[in-house]
Amino acid sequence: MDFQLTSDQAQFQSALRDFVDKEIVPVAKDWEHEGRYPAEIVEQMKQLGLFGLMIPEEYGGANADFVSFTLMFEEIARGWMGIAGILGSHSLSCWMLARHGTEEQKRKYLPELAAGARRTGIALTEPDAGTDLQGIRTTADREGDAYVINGAKMWITNARHADPLPVLVKTDRTVSPAHKGMSVLLVEAGTPGFEVTKDIPKLGYKGTESCEVVFDNVRVPAANLLGGVEGHGMQQVLSALEVGRLNIAGRSLGIAQRAYDEALAYAKERHAFGKPIADFQAIQIKIAEMATQLQAARLLTYWAATRLDQGERSDLQTGMAKLFASEVALQAAQDSMRVHGGYGYSAEFEIERLYRDSILMTIGEGTSDIMRTVISKSLVAGKGKVGW
Repeated sequence: MDFQLTSDQAQFQSALRDFVDKEIVPVAKDWEHEGRYPAEIVEQMKQLGLFGLMIPEEYGGANADFVSFTLMFEEIARGWMGIAGILGSHSLSCWMLARHGTEEQKRKYLPELAAGARRTGIALTEPDAGTDLQGIRTTADREGDAYVINGAKMWITNARHADPLPVLVKTDRTVSPAHKGMSVLLVEAGTPGFEVTKDIPKLGYKGTESCEVVFDNVRVPAANLLGGVEGHGMQQVLSALEVGRLNIAGRSLGIAQRAYDEALAYAKERHAFGKPIADFQAIQIKIAEMATQLQAARLLTYWAATRLDQGERSDLQTGMAKLFASEVALQAAQDSMRVHGGYGYSAEFEIERLYRDSILMTIGEGTSDIMRTVISKSLVAGKGKVGW
Protein backbone atom coordinates (compact mmCIF):
# COMPACT_ATOMS: atom_id res chain seq x y z
CA MET A 1 0.00 0.00 0.00
CA ASP A 2 1.19 3.46 -0.85
CA PHE A 3 -0.62 6.33 0.83
CA GLN A 4 1.42 8.97 -1.01
CA LEU A 5 0.39 11.20 -3.88
CA THR A 6 2.33 10.82 -7.12
CA SER A 7 4.66 13.67 -8.03
CA ASP A 8 2.13 14.95 -10.59
CA GLN A 9 -0.71 14.82 -8.07
CA ALA A 10 1.40 16.56 -5.41
CA GLN A 11 2.38 19.28 -7.88
CA PHE A 12 -1.26 19.76 -8.87
CA GLN A 13 -2.26 19.98 -5.20
CA SER A 14 0.43 22.56 -4.51
CA ALA A 15 -0.63 24.73 -7.44
CA LEU A 16 -4.25 24.55 -6.35
CA ARG A 17 -3.38 25.51 -2.76
CA ASP A 18 -1.47 28.55 -3.93
CA PHE A 19 -4.37 29.59 -6.15
CA VAL A 20 -6.94 29.12 -3.40
CA ASP A 21 -4.88 30.93 -0.75
CA LYS A 22 -4.12 33.90 -3.02
CA GLU A 23 -7.29 34.31 -5.06
CA ILE A 24 -10.21 32.73 -3.16
CA VAL A 25 -9.60 32.84 0.59
CA PRO A 26 -9.12 36.65 0.77
CA VAL A 27 -12.46 37.42 -0.97
CA ALA A 28 -14.75 34.47 -0.19
CA LYS A 29 -16.40 35.83 2.96
CA ASP A 30 -17.16 39.28 1.56
CA TRP A 31 -18.25 38.12 -1.90
CA GLU A 32 -20.48 35.43 -0.42
CA HIS A 33 -22.25 37.94 1.83
CA GLU A 34 -22.63 40.36 -1.08
CA GLY A 35 -24.20 37.64 -3.24
CA ARG A 36 -21.55 38.33 -5.87
CA TYR A 37 -20.90 35.86 -8.67
CA PRO A 38 -17.15 35.02 -8.72
CA ALA A 39 -16.62 35.79 -12.42
CA GLU A 40 -12.97 36.76 -11.95
CA ILE A 41 -12.18 33.48 -10.20
CA VAL A 42 -13.99 31.52 -12.91
CA GLU A 43 -11.75 33.15 -15.53
CA GLN A 44 -8.65 32.11 -13.59
CA MET A 45 -9.94 28.55 -13.29
CA LYS A 46 -10.25 28.49 -17.08
CA GLN A 47 -6.60 29.50 -17.38
CA LEU A 48 -5.61 26.74 -14.97
CA GLY A 49 -7.39 24.19 -17.16
CA LEU A 50 -9.76 23.08 -14.40
CA PHE A 51 -12.81 23.00 -16.66
CA GLY A 52 -11.16 20.37 -18.83
CA LEU A 53 -9.85 18.18 -16.05
CA MET A 54 -12.05 15.14 -16.86
CA ILE A 55 -12.11 15.54 -20.64
CA PRO A 56 -9.89 13.28 -22.81
CA GLU A 57 -6.74 14.82 -24.25
CA GLU A 58 -7.91 14.32 -27.83
CA TYR A 59 -10.67 16.87 -27.15
CA GLY A 60 -8.38 19.37 -25.42
CA GLY A 61 -8.76 18.15 -21.83
CA ALA A 62 -6.34 16.87 -19.21
CA ASN A 63 -7.79 13.33 -18.88
CA ALA A 64 -6.97 13.49 -15.19
CA ASP A 65 -7.23 10.62 -12.74
CA PHE A 66 -9.94 10.55 -10.08
CA VAL A 67 -7.49 11.26 -7.28
CA SER A 68 -6.63 14.57 -8.97
CA PHE A 69 -10.34 15.14 -9.55
CA THR A 70 -10.95 14.77 -5.81
CA LEU A 71 -7.96 16.94 -4.93
CA MET A 72 -9.44 19.74 -7.00
CA PHE A 73 -12.70 19.73 -5.07
CA GLU A 74 -11.01 19.42 -1.69
CA GLU A 75 -8.75 22.40 -2.28
CA ILE A 76 -11.33 24.66 -3.93
CA ALA A 77 -13.95 23.91 -1.25
CA ARG A 78 -11.40 24.72 1.44
CA GLY A 79 -11.53 28.25 0.09
CA TRP A 80 -15.19 28.51 -0.93
CA MET A 81 -17.47 25.52 -1.47
CA GLY A 82 -19.79 27.46 -3.82
CA ILE A 83 -16.99 27.83 -6.37
CA ALA A 84 -16.35 24.10 -6.18
CA GLY A 85 -20.01 23.72 -7.18
CA ILE A 86 -19.37 25.55 -10.44
CA LEU A 87 -16.73 22.97 -11.31
CA GLY A 88 -18.73 20.07 -9.89
CA SER A 89 -21.76 20.11 -12.18
CA HIS A 90 -19.57 21.01 -15.16
CA SER A 91 -17.11 18.17 -14.55
CA LEU A 92 -19.83 15.60 -13.95
CA SER A 93 -21.61 16.56 -17.17
CA CYS A 94 -18.38 16.59 -19.20
CA TRP A 95 -17.47 13.13 -17.90
CA MET A 96 -20.92 11.83 -18.87
CA LEU A 97 -20.66 13.37 -22.35
CA ALA A 98 -17.13 12.01 -22.87
CA ARG A 99 -18.20 8.53 -21.78
CA HIS A 100 -21.62 8.25 -23.42
CA GLY A 101 -21.78 10.84 -26.20
CA THR A 102 -21.56 10.11 -29.90
CA GLU A 103 -18.35 11.02 -31.65
CA GLU A 104 -20.13 13.94 -33.30
CA GLN A 105 -21.39 15.22 -29.94
CA LYS A 106 -17.97 14.94 -28.34
CA ARG A 107 -16.23 16.80 -31.16
CA LYS A 108 -18.89 19.50 -31.19
CA TYR A 109 -18.91 20.29 -27.47
CA LEU A 110 -15.92 18.92 -25.57
CA PRO A 111 -13.10 21.15 -26.93
CA GLU A 112 -14.92 24.34 -25.93
CA LEU A 113 -16.06 22.82 -22.64
CA ALA A 114 -12.44 21.89 -21.87
CA ALA A 115 -11.32 25.47 -22.47
CA GLY A 116 -14.17 26.94 -20.45
CA ALA A 117 -15.48 28.75 -23.52
CA ARG A 118 -18.61 26.74 -22.86
CA ARG A 119 -19.84 25.57 -19.48
CA THR A 120 -22.38 22.95 -18.59
CA GLY A 121 -24.38 21.35 -15.78
CA ILE A 122 -26.98 18.62 -15.51
CA ALA A 123 -30.77 18.92 -15.16
CA LEU A 124 -32.25 16.02 -13.19
CA THR A 125 -34.27 17.17 -10.16
CA GLU A 126 -37.85 18.35 -10.54
CA PRO A 127 -40.35 19.99 -8.17
CA ASP A 128 -41.91 16.56 -7.50
CA ALA A 129 -38.95 14.28 -8.19
CA GLY A 130 -35.61 14.33 -6.41
CA THR A 131 -34.26 10.99 -5.25
CA ASP A 132 -36.95 9.19 -7.28
CA LEU A 133 -35.70 10.06 -10.74
CA GLN A 134 -38.06 7.57 -12.35
CA GLY A 135 -40.83 9.89 -11.18
CA ILE A 136 -39.79 12.81 -13.40
CA ARG A 137 -42.51 14.39 -15.52
CA THR A 138 -40.43 16.23 -18.12
CA THR A 139 -41.19 14.68 -21.50
CA ALA A 140 -39.66 14.73 -24.96
CA ASP A 141 -41.80 13.68 -27.94
CA ARG A 142 -40.19 12.81 -31.27
CA GLU A 143 -41.40 14.96 -34.16
CA GLY A 144 -39.49 14.26 -37.35
CA ASP A 145 -35.81 15.06 -36.84
CA ALA A 146 -36.38 16.76 -33.49
CA TYR A 147 -37.61 16.19 -29.94
CA VAL A 148 -40.07 18.57 -28.30
CA ILE A 149 -39.43 18.97 -24.56
CA ASN A 150 -42.01 20.06 -21.99
CA GLY A 151 -41.53 20.24 -18.23
CA ALA A 152 -39.53 21.92 -15.47
CA LYS A 153 -36.41 21.24 -13.43
CA MET A 154 -35.30 22.57 -10.02
CA TRP A 155 -32.01 23.22 -8.18
CA ILE A 156 -29.97 23.32 -11.40
CA THR A 157 -26.40 24.50 -10.82
CA ASN A 158 -24.82 26.49 -13.68
CA ALA A 159 -28.23 26.83 -15.36
CA ARG A 160 -27.56 30.43 -16.45
CA HIS A 161 -24.21 29.49 -17.98
CA ALA A 162 -24.82 25.97 -19.30
CA ASP A 163 -24.46 25.48 -23.04
CA PRO A 164 -25.42 22.74 -23.59
CA LEU A 165 -27.48 21.61 -20.60
CA PRO A 166 -28.03 17.83 -20.47
CA VAL A 167 -31.66 17.22 -19.47
CA LEU A 168 -33.13 13.94 -18.25
CA VAL A 169 -36.48 13.36 -19.96
CA LYS A 170 -39.02 10.65 -20.67
CA THR A 171 -38.98 9.76 -24.35
CA ASP A 172 -41.31 6.79 -23.85
CA ARG A 173 -44.01 6.99 -21.17
CA THR A 174 -45.51 3.56 -21.92
CA VAL A 175 -42.70 1.21 -20.89
CA SER A 176 -42.23 -0.43 -17.51
CA PRO A 177 -40.06 0.00 -15.53
CA ALA A 178 -40.05 3.72 -16.25
CA HIS A 179 -36.27 4.05 -16.51
CA LYS A 180 -36.31 2.13 -19.81
CA GLY A 181 -38.10 5.06 -21.38
CA MET A 182 -35.74 7.76 -20.14
CA SER A 183 -33.13 9.61 -22.18
CA VAL A 184 -30.78 12.60 -21.94
CA LEU A 185 -31.06 15.48 -24.41
CA LEU A 186 -28.46 18.22 -24.84
CA VAL A 187 -30.29 21.57 -24.84
CA GLU A 188 -28.31 24.55 -26.12
CA ALA A 189 -28.59 27.99 -24.56
CA GLY A 190 -30.96 30.33 -26.37
CA THR A 191 -33.21 27.58 -27.71
CA PRO A 192 -36.75 29.01 -27.96
CA GLY A 193 -38.95 27.91 -25.06
CA PHE A 194 -35.99 27.14 -22.77
CA GLU A 195 -36.06 29.62 -19.89
CA VAL A 196 -34.24 29.99 -16.59
CA THR A 197 -37.07 31.46 -14.55
CA LYS A 198 -35.47 32.22 -11.18
CA ASP A 199 -32.55 31.70 -8.83
CA ILE A 200 -33.62 29.75 -5.74
CA PRO A 201 -32.63 31.39 -2.40
CA LYS A 202 -30.49 29.10 -0.25
CA LEU A 203 -29.14 28.90 3.29
CA GLY A 204 -25.64 28.31 1.96
CA TYR A 205 -23.93 27.22 -1.27
CA LYS A 206 -23.63 30.81 -2.44
CA GLY A 207 -21.42 31.94 -5.29
CA THR A 208 -23.07 29.74 -7.88
CA GLU A 209 -26.68 29.84 -8.94
CA SER A 210 -29.25 27.11 -8.30
CA CYS A 211 -32.15 27.68 -10.65
CA GLU A 212 -35.58 26.67 -11.77
CA VAL A 213 -35.71 26.04 -15.51
CA VAL A 214 -38.76 25.60 -17.71
CA PHE A 215 -39.13 23.84 -21.08
CA ASP A 216 -42.12 25.00 -23.11
CA ASN A 217 -42.24 23.16 -26.45
CA VAL A 218 -38.46 23.29 -26.74
CA ARG A 219 -37.36 21.77 -30.05
CA VAL A 220 -34.04 19.97 -29.84
CA PRO A 221 -32.41 18.24 -32.83
CA ALA A 222 -32.50 14.45 -32.65
CA ALA A 223 -28.73 14.60 -33.07
CA ASN A 224 -28.61 15.99 -29.50
CA LEU A 225 -29.86 12.73 -27.98
CA LEU A 226 -26.93 11.70 -25.77
CA GLY A 227 -25.38 8.56 -27.24
CA GLY A 228 -27.85 8.55 -30.14
CA VAL A 229 -30.10 5.81 -28.70
CA GLU A 230 -33.25 6.30 -26.63
CA GLY A 231 -33.81 4.59 -23.29
CA HIS A 232 -30.29 4.82 -21.85
CA GLY A 233 -30.71 8.06 -19.92
CA MET A 234 -31.01 6.58 -16.46
CA GLN A 235 -27.90 4.45 -16.86
CA GLN A 236 -25.97 7.44 -18.21
CA VAL A 237 -27.06 9.61 -15.31
CA LEU A 238 -26.37 6.99 -12.64
CA SER A 239 -22.84 6.46 -13.92
CA ALA A 240 -22.29 10.21 -13.64
CA LEU A 241 -23.76 10.34 -10.12
CA GLU A 242 -21.28 7.69 -9.04
CA VAL A 243 -18.55 10.19 -9.93
CA GLY A 244 -20.64 12.98 -8.39
CA ARG A 245 -20.50 11.33 -4.97
CA LEU A 246 -16.72 11.53 -5.10
CA ASN A 247 -16.98 15.22 -5.95
CA ILE A 248 -19.17 15.80 -2.86
CA ALA A 249 -16.82 13.77 -0.68
CA GLY A 250 -13.93 15.92 -1.87
CA ARG A 251 -15.84 19.12 -1.15
CA SER A 252 -16.67 17.77 2.31
CA LEU A 253 -12.96 17.24 3.00
CA GLY A 254 -12.29 20.84 2.04
CA ILE A 255 -14.95 22.15 4.41
CA ALA A 256 -13.77 19.89 7.24
CA GLN A 257 -10.14 20.86 6.70
CA ARG A 258 -10.94 24.58 6.80
CA ALA A 259 -13.13 24.14 9.91
CA TYR A 260 -10.29 22.30 11.63
CA ASP A 261 -7.70 24.89 10.55
CA GLU A 262 -9.87 27.74 11.83
CA ALA A 263 -10.52 25.98 15.15
CA LEU A 264 -6.84 25.17 15.74
CA ALA A 265 -5.68 28.70 14.92
CA TYR A 266 -8.36 30.28 17.10
CA ALA A 267 -7.63 27.96 20.03
CA LYS A 268 -3.98 29.03 19.96
CA GLU A 269 -4.68 32.76 19.87
CA ARG A 270 -7.76 33.05 22.10
CA HIS A 271 -6.88 33.48 25.78
CA ALA A 272 -9.05 32.78 28.81
CA PHE A 273 -8.03 32.76 32.46
CA GLY A 274 -4.55 33.87 31.47
CA LYS A 275 -3.69 31.20 28.92
CA PRO A 276 -4.62 30.01 25.39
CA ILE A 277 -7.82 27.98 25.31
CA ALA A 278 -5.80 25.32 23.46
CA ASP A 279 -4.36 24.48 26.89
CA PHE A 280 -7.77 23.43 28.18
CA GLN A 281 -8.55 19.74 27.97
CA ALA A 282 -12.09 20.24 26.67
CA ILE A 283 -10.75 22.14 23.65
CA GLN A 284 -7.94 19.64 23.13
CA ILE A 285 -10.46 16.79 22.94
CA LYS A 286 -12.46 18.59 20.22
CA ILE A 287 -9.32 19.37 18.20
CA ALA A 288 -8.11 15.77 18.44
CA GLU A 289 -11.49 14.37 17.41
CA MET A 290 -11.77 16.75 14.45
CA ALA A 291 -8.29 15.87 13.19
CA THR A 292 -8.83 12.11 13.55
CA GLN A 293 -12.22 12.11 11.82
CA LEU A 294 -10.90 14.35 9.03
CA GLN A 295 -7.97 12.07 8.30
CA ALA A 296 -10.20 8.99 8.34
CA ALA A 297 -12.58 10.66 5.87
CA ARG A 298 -9.67 11.61 3.64
CA LEU A 299 -8.30 8.08 3.52
CA LEU A 300 -11.74 6.65 2.73
CA THR A 301 -12.34 9.22 0.00
CA TYR A 302 -9.03 8.70 -1.77
CA TRP A 303 -9.45 4.94 -1.51
CA ALA A 304 -12.75 5.35 -3.39
CA ALA A 305 -11.00 7.53 -5.98
CA THR A 306 -8.35 4.87 -6.63
CA ARG A 307 -11.06 2.25 -7.15
CA LEU A 308 -12.65 4.43 -9.83
CA ASP A 309 -9.21 4.89 -11.40
CA GLN A 310 -8.98 1.11 -11.67
CA GLY A 311 -12.08 1.18 -13.87
CA GLU A 312 -14.28 -0.68 -11.40
CA ARG A 313 -17.95 -0.01 -10.60
CA SER A 314 -17.64 1.75 -7.26
CA ASP A 315 -21.11 2.51 -5.90
CA LEU A 316 -20.11 0.97 -2.57
CA GLN A 317 -16.83 2.87 -2.25
CA THR A 318 -18.10 6.25 -3.42
CA GLY A 319 -21.23 5.82 -1.33
CA MET A 320 -19.14 5.17 1.78
CA ALA A 321 -16.87 8.11 1.03
CA LYS A 322 -19.73 10.51 0.43
CA LEU A 323 -21.63 9.38 3.52
CA PHE A 324 -18.72 9.51 5.93
CA ALA A 325 -16.97 12.63 4.60
CA SER A 326 -20.18 14.67 4.50
CA GLU A 327 -21.09 13.77 8.07
CA VAL A 328 -17.53 14.57 9.18
CA ALA A 329 -17.77 17.98 7.48
CA LEU A 330 -21.00 18.80 9.29
CA GLN A 331 -19.61 17.69 12.66
CA ALA A 332 -16.33 19.53 12.10
CA ALA A 333 -18.18 22.75 11.31
CA GLN A 334 -20.28 22.37 14.47
CA ASP A 335 -17.27 21.58 16.66
CA SER A 336 -15.29 24.46 15.19
CA MET A 337 -18.20 26.78 15.95
CA ARG A 338 -18.18 25.56 19.55
CA VAL A 339 -14.43 26.18 19.82
CA HIS A 340 -15.02 29.73 18.56
CA GLY A 341 -17.83 30.28 21.05
CA GLY A 342 -19.89 33.38 20.30
CA TYR A 343 -17.56 34.43 17.51
CA GLY A 344 -18.40 31.25 15.64
CA TYR A 345 -21.96 32.51 15.33
CA SER A 346 -20.82 35.82 13.88
CA ALA A 347 -20.97 36.49 10.16
CA GLU A 348 -17.60 38.23 10.52
CA PHE A 349 -15.87 34.87 10.96
CA GLU A 350 -15.45 32.09 8.39
CA ILE A 351 -17.03 29.38 10.46
CA GLU A 352 -20.67 30.38 9.99
CA ARG A 353 -20.30 30.02 6.21
CA LEU A 354 -18.60 26.65 6.62
CA TYR A 355 -21.46 25.51 8.80
CA ARG A 356 -24.10 26.60 6.26
CA ASP A 357 -22.22 24.93 3.42
CA SER A 358 -21.59 21.71 5.34
CA ILE A 359 -25.30 20.99 5.66
CA LEU A 360 -25.66 20.64 1.88
CA MET A 361 -22.96 17.97 1.81
CA THR A 362 -25.28 15.61 3.69
CA ILE A 363 -28.08 16.30 1.18
CA GLY A 364 -26.57 16.83 -2.28
CA GLU A 365 -25.99 13.85 -4.63
CA GLY A 366 -28.18 11.76 -2.33
CA THR A 367 -28.90 12.24 1.36
CA SER A 368 -26.95 10.39 4.02
CA ASP A 369 -29.78 7.90 4.44
CA ILE A 370 -29.91 7.28 0.69
CA MET A 371 -26.16 6.62 0.78
CA ARG A 372 -26.76 4.07 3.53
CA THR A 373 -29.25 2.23 1.32
CA VAL A 374 -26.83 2.36 -1.64
CA ILE A 375 -24.10 0.86 0.53
CA SER A 376 -26.41 -1.80 1.95
CA LYS A 377 -27.77 -2.85 -1.44
CA SER A 378 -24.23 -3.22 -2.80
CA LEU A 379 -23.24 -5.41 0.13
CA VAL A 380 -26.37 -7.56 0.00
CA ALA A 381 -25.97 -8.04 -3.75
CA GLY A 382 -22.38 -9.16 -3.27
CA LYS A 383 -21.02 -6.23 -5.31
CA GLY A 384 -18.55 -5.25 -2.63
CA LYS A 385 -17.16 -6.29 0.71
CA VAL A 386 -15.79 -4.81 3.89
CA GLY A 387 -12.02 -5.36 4.01
CA TRP A 388 -9.27 -5.72 1.45
